[in-house]
Amino acid sequence: MALSWFILYARYRVIHFIAVAVCLLGVGTMVGADMLAGREDSAGSDVLIGDILVLLGASLYAVSNVCEEYIVKKLSRQEFLGMVGLFGTIISGIQLLIVEYKDIGSIPWDWKIALLFVAFAVCMFCLYSFMPLVIKVTSATSVNLGILTADLYSLFFGLFMFGYKFSGLYILSFTVIMVGFTLYCSTPTRTAEPAESSVPPVTSIGIDNLGLKLEENLQETHSVVL
Repeated sequence: MALSWFILYARYRVIHFIAVAVCLLGVGTMVGADMLAGREDSAGSDVLIGDILVLLGASLYAVSNVCEEYIVKKLSRQEFLGMVGLFGTIISGIQLLIVEYKDIGSIPWDWKIALLFVAFAVCMFCLYSFMPLVIKVTSATSVNLGILTADLYSLFFGLFMFGYKFSGLYILSFTVIMVGFTLYCSTPTRTAEPAESSVPPVTSIGIDNLGLKLEENLQETHSVVL
């Protein structure tokens, strides 16, 4: 919201801040459900570093989404998708070789694992293909509020695949987040006009531009005569 305020000149109403607070309350409920279900037992030893990295990643993700909204609304959605595909492949490939090459080498490859990787790639392709469309008609903030419910969907898969414990707080958190998301989308935001430039307007068209202007006027006159 802060980035949208300064970069996209978005202006919010009181109900938007209330809606975000409700969504954060739902996230807190989901964290509490994780604690009651014992899902925090596998926490690492450097919890503080992990929290810092999570906050840093979330901040960079916010920057990415706000820039995406700016590009798809003011420039070109096709250019955004092309650049993400090009540079995303290069950067992710370098990161893969540096950080995870040992893990990839230790994977017992078979057709099931390969199929899961292909399914993951297809899901990410669909996500990044449809995300610009959704952001163009809504906003980066509303999209991220909606993504808060993704943990619940991963829980449903985890119940069958990893044996996660279920808690009624998950349903409560999902309901609270959806209420906040609905409140946020119920009232549109407005866009403030950017500040006028301090550069004084051009009052003279110059000799070259004057000749061009005269030529345009002669062409228009000729067209009118015809």
